[in-house]
Amino acid sequence: MGCAGFTCSKNSLCALNILYVMVSLLMIGIAAWGKWFGLVSSFQVVGGVVAVGVFLFFVALAGLVGAMKHHQVLLFFYMIVLFVVFVVQFSVSSACLAINKEQQDHLLEVGWNNSQTMQRDVEKSLNCCGFRHVDYNGTCEAACFPNAACSACAAEIQEHAGEVLRVVGGIGLFFSFTEILGVWITYRFRNQKDPRANPSAFL
Repeated sequence: MGCAGFTCSKNSLCALNILYVMVSLLMIGIAAWGKWFGLVSSFQVVGGVVAVGVFLFFVALAGLVGAMKHHQVLLFFYMIVLFVVFVVQFSVSSACLAINKEQQDHLLEVGWNNSQTMQRDVEKSLNCCGFRHVDYNGTCEAACFPNAACSACAAEIQEHAGEVLRVVGGIGLFFSFTEILGVWITYRFRNQKDPRANPSAFL
């Protein structure tokens, strides 16, 4: 029974970390694809997504190596890091789902005013100009601008932002529960004796 329990915990932990590796590579790939095809020109956005992907990749790799080798120290640090990630991700996901329309509008306007690059990306992709008002004396990346037929971007952004926040919040909550599951499996696995090891050896 002990061997079966040990093997089950080890396989579950390996499978969970393989999933995290795949998610991290997907994040890096999507960020690179968006930059390559000009969908996102902001280096801060792309860099942020890539940094999160790389961090998740190394955390998952540490968990995978720790599970394969039943390495006590590596499993301990993996468990601590995963718990911290769970707390942060659960908080952010809950905030995404709980944010009201007024707070959302304020955050969008602050983000708009703080990034010229993001403004150009949004104007080009949503075919709109300006946040609340269209200024035809300025410049705009939208296709409608030369024809003076543009609308302001605020309504379009708010519609898309609401959907994005719900999706991001839902996905974030789902993965936060997989992380707390990973912490529990790691704790359980770490305290089990390897049936293949010398029974008198210190683990």
